[in-house]
Amino acid sequence: MADSTESESRKLLGRLREAMASDDAGQARLDKITHLIADSMGTEVCSVYLFRDDETLELCATQGLNIESVHQTRMRIGEGLVGRVARFGKVVNTPDAPNAKGFRYMPETGEERYSSFLGVPVQRLGEMLGVLVVQSKEAREFSSDAVYALEVVAMVIAEMTELGAFVGEGAALSPLHQQAVLIHGTSAQEGAAEGNVWLHEPRVIVTNPIADDPQRELERLHDAVEELRVGVDKMLEVSRNGDKEQLQVLEAYRMFANSKGWMRRMEEDIARGLSAEAAVEKEQSQARARMSQVQDAYLRERLSDLDDLSNRLLRILTGQGADTGAELPENPILIARNIGPGDLLEYGRGLRGIVLEEGSVGSHAAIVARALAIPLVVNAKRITTEALNGDHIMVDGDQGVVHLRPDETVVGAFRDKIAMHTQAQERYASIRNKPAVTTDGQRINMMMNAGLMADLPSLDGSGAEGVGLFRTELQFLVRNQMPKRSELKALYKRVLDAAHGKPVVFRTLDIGSDKVLPYMKPTDEPNPALGWRAIRVGLDKPGVMRMQLQALLRAAEGRPLSVMFPFVAQFEEYRAAKAEVEKTIERERILGHVLPSDLEVGAMLETPSLAYAPQKFFDEVAFISIGGNDLKQFFFAADRENERVRRRYDTLNVSFLSFIERIVERCAISGTPLSFCGEDAGRPVEAVCLAAMGIRTLSMRPASIGPVKSLLLRVDLGELRKIIADARHRGDQAVRPAVMEYLRGL
Repeated sequence: MADSTESESRKLLGRLREAMASDDAGQARLDKITHLIADSMGTEVCSVYLFRDDETLELCATQGLNIESVHQTRMRIGEGLVGRVARFGKVVNTPDAPNAKGFRYMPETGEERYSSFLGVPVQRLGEMLGVLVVQSKEAREFSSDAVYALEVVAMVIAEMTELGAFVGEGAALSPLHQQAVLIHGTSAQEGAAEGNVWLHEPRVIVTNPIADDPQRELERLHDAVEELRVGVDKMLEVSRNGDKEQLQVLEAYRMFANSKGWMRRMEEDIARGLSAEAAVEKEQSQARARMSQVQDAYLRERLSDLDDLSNRLLRILTGQGADTGAELPENPILIARNIGPGDLLEYGRGLRGIVLEEGSVGSHAAIVARALAIPLVVNAKRITTEALNGDHIMVDGDQGVVHLRPDETVVGAFRDKIAMHTQAQERYASIRNKPAVTTDGQRINMMMNAGLMADLPSLDGSGAEGVGLFRTELQFLVRNQMPKRSELKALYKRVLDAAHGKPVVFRTLDIGSDKVLPYMKPTDEPNPALGWRAIRVGLDKPGVMRMQLQALLRAAEGRPLSVMFPFVAQFEEYRAAKAEVEKTIERERILGHVLPSDLEVGAMLETPSLAYAPQKFFDEVAFISIGGNDLKQFFFAADRENERVRRRYDTLNVSFLSFIERIVERCAISGTPLSFCGEDAGRPVEAVCLAAMGIRTLSMRPASIGPVKSLLLRVDLGELRKIIADARHRGDQAVRPAVMEYLRGL
């Protein structure tokens, strides 16, 4: 760009800063800005379109088009040239707009007189806020310098929008971070919570996008980058003897921190009039935009590294987010794009709820949230953009809904729901020590799921008769290296001590699929849920299995021990795993260690194939636990991570209940104890139907034991079984309607 152009660019930005500092109302300020841009760029038209909602753009200000069309002209994303810019986040530059692909004529604007069109996205850190357009009668393609200048201005407008500079008429000009927002996500852990926002990584707000003194800004940038490089070098030094993969990540960090291209682009941005912070954020926004287009996982990861470095650099420049000693607000609800299990465990049970912009129902964070019994909503789009620290927030983990800065009507209804839940829990406390016996005399064993020492106090408080599933993988997931056998032994011993003689079933390491250890080389599998996971990993890595079995045997210290292997698909896998147990016992005997007084080795039935294993399998296995979550997704061929299909099939589908009944019958022939473990065991209606099918042991999260027991105490399983049989005979697809009618009559 020529010096004169740079000078014009800086001049325009200077005039924009004056507009930002003015006392004009939001609409007047935006009108002034469109006039400034049109004047500086020598065009007859400048227009600003902002998003009214996720799908609709609204013309919010214009110089040159019909003024009556402001706040009246709207278009869907992807519609017309403006909509194309918004959809793809890319510049549209054409000398002949009326004949360009996708052009949409809007008669109310009077834009048919203008031939040239240049539209650039108004975006901040990958979030599309709107479109900035200039048009002229003269048929010309705008130069690369002009495009660059308009992109810089668009970025400043994005910052001004973020700061709430445009408040006035029209839905698209309503103040950010002030109005109530309803966000729909996905329920990953049930429960309801009210509290105040705590951002895991507070957003850096750039309050000075335009610079007075480019030389001073360059110095600030160079000083901050030097501080960043020193910090990365220190991290590298500390990690020299540590994990190899972590070292590789830090080496990539250093490569980016020393990137001459990155530095040069930021210096050019400053020369054109941006502040150091705005220059960093401009490059970060472009990296985020590229990230969304990249399919290659490695490249996406590298762009993510650059994104993280940019955040660090912004914090150095602004001093924001540097106070690591900041205290959590009262009733904190954690908001993050995503979070690892280690970070989440550091927050612990002090959190009231968690909302993640990304994540999945099977993510590490979801596993920990369930273990901590904290309501969790994932896939809450734009939550990190919308929320500010301290905002009032309500999280409905049952429905997967988040109310940010809710109005009084929502607050009242939500608090009523929480009050009803509290009253119900008080009611359940009165039956805590009462056995779950149905009205026709059937005794159901109520067990709880666990995965952390912190879960064990719930054993007495919830009324659970034991731990039907202790997930051992959490201790592996939250570390950066493989835990030692002595550490695992100490943990398992504490679990058995805390159970005070109540049974505990330890599930061996269930990794793979959505649970990838940070220190294991990831395997790129097209469908990891059906891939190298659980017992398959254990049999292929017998050293890890043996180490865990030794820790379990030693932790028992002569007490009874129950161990089960996950994801067994065929009899031979169980036999091979059982053989490893026997070899390990023999080694322990030779070494002189005390052996368990009784050892039961069971299997999880999570694949339909195991239900059709030879009868000898059912004769040999000590017990079977149906892993309902996986079994259901494989039975219906419906990925539980896929929102389009995961709710499509009902647990109370006749075919699924018939399949459960078949498993019950096969276990009954050999007298094999059978339990059901999974989310459906903790849902009262589903739980009583499973009991009606013959399941006599249910394992669930502690908070579900009260509601499930309460309903079991009121039902007659014989009557319920007949209702299910009648629905099946009628050819009903699901028994839910008939069952609900029966339950309403109780």
